[in-house]
Amino acid sequence: MSSNTDIPSLGSLEFLPYIDDGGELPIQLQNRIGIYAIFDELQVLQFVGYSRDIYLSLKQHLVRKPEACYWVKVTTIDRPNRTFLENVQSSWTTENGSIPLGNAADSAQWLDPISTHHAMTAAESDSFADLDGVAQIKLLKQVSRRVEETILATLQQRGVHTEIRFNPKLKEQGLLDLK
Repeated sequence: MSSNTDIPSLGSLEFLPYIDDGGELPIQLQNRIGIYAIFDELQVLQFVGYSRDIYLSLKQHLVRKPEACYWVKVTTIDRPNRTFLENVQSSWTTENGSIPLGNAADSAQWLDPISTHHAMTAAESDSFADLDGVAQIKLLKQVSRRVEETILATLQQRGVHTEIRFNPKLKEQGLLDLK
């Protein structure tokens, strides 16, 4: 844990496995405020973020970018302090030597709900505009469920046992986000 004035160097923090041997995310980060750096399998920095609940944020990132979430470095604080967290984020990015893609060109993939519209088949896409509102919602939910199954299969292959539940209301819009 860090005070709100000491900025730890990214290099001084230990790598924590994103998924432990039991298939769980770091439960000790549940309800913890702080900043985290996510690394891929080769320990290349992918994203730096901060959160009021690091565990939930890590879970969300894993669902959105499972291929990029293998290691994490974290520092926690007792009370929210956006200025401090932004300063740490800036410091870690500088220390890294470049802005991670997750904080630049790929930020929407890390931060926004997953759009499932791209997963429509050509036939689904062609017929979508001709459907009434209820039929469009039904189609979007169907496509969202298909994408959800793919994501859950990928996580299962990674050995994830943490419960993953998507918001059913967002599926009606063709979006996936955790509940």
